[in-house]
Amino acid sequence: MNKGVRKCIAVLALLTTTAVCAQSGKTEQGQNHNPLFDGWYADPEGAVFGDTYWVFPTFSDDFEKQLHFDAFSSKDLVNWKKHERILDTTQIKWLRQALWAPSIIEKNDEYYLFFGANDIQRPGRDSYDPDNDINHYGGIGVAVAQSPAGPYKDYLDKPLISDFYNDAQPIDQFVFKDTDGTYYFFYGGWSHCNLGKLNDDFTGFIPWEDGTLFKEITPESYVEGPFMFLRNGIYYFMWSEGSWGDGSYKVAYSMSDKATGPFKRIGTVLETKEGDIATGAGHHSVIKRLGTDEYIMVYHRRPIPNVDRDHRVVCMDKMEFNSDGTIKPVKITHKGVK
Repeated sequence: MNKGVRKCIAVLALLTTTAVCAQSGKTEQGQNHNPLFDGWYADPEGAVFGDTYWVFPTFSDDFEKQLHFDAFSSKDLVNWKKHERILDTTQIKWLRQALWAPSIIEKNDEYYLFFGANDIQRPGRDSYDPDNDINHYGGIGVAVAQSPAGPYKDYLDKPLISDFYNDAQPIDQFVFKDTDGTYYFFYGGWSHCNLGKLNDDFTGFIPWEDGTLFKEITPESYVEGPFMFLRNGIYYFMWSEGSWGDGSYKVAYSMSDKATGPFKRIGTVLETKEGDIATGAGHHSVIKRLGTDEYIMVYHRRPIPNVDRDHRVVCMDKMEFNSDGTIKPVKITHKGVK
């Protein structure tokens, strides 16, 4: 092999390494931690079980290929173990289209994984087809396992919610356990957000005082992706705004003294702007670092350059607070969380 050929091979190897690093967010020195792991993933829910951090994301691909969930676990927020196919179509007989946006909670040593499936529509919507029940049967399902890593099995053999209430599409659910033991259920797409109370065995909902199962709590500019956490007696209710398919996607929040609101929009805490390292940051969750008062935002974004709408990656960045409890804007980084 002559010197010129060897030089060309070396240059190609360097370019390949650089491209891989750009996609994964890793450098040869290992100083960057965003994205958290390789592969296209979105809509991450972060959780802490025992001494282990978990991330449950959507498998981000063409809609008809989003037919399983992977999960990721870590002891240090840096090194992540992949748990493949913790749930897929073999466990959910009524699933015919995509599943996405998982949300998990532990109760009585069992792990309940909620998810949206089949992209349920209503008459009058563009994708509704009365001759194709794929488009109008589905909604929010739930699976159960003895471990966060699964394997999960369908809990009800049908959707937990398959109807429309207050014109909220039954997607993007989040379960929040309050200090009194109540399990609140936030969900909704199409710019409507509903709130319900799960019953004791998670098979249905406890009616509100007026007899309804769900009450609408939609804050200003809400689109989808509700999330709640509690800090220093303040309930932070958060959601995604804009369009999930482009750079307008972002996260806003409100503060309340109770889990049921009311929720008045305070401002935006996560968004991408021209010149940033990524676009379309949104659909997030929040975890608290073990043994500290540090909070971390877990979210997805599209790396630059990007040629595919579904090329999304999962990242973490620090979330900080002002003295009055309001949240400072989150800076998106390659560095991430150490």
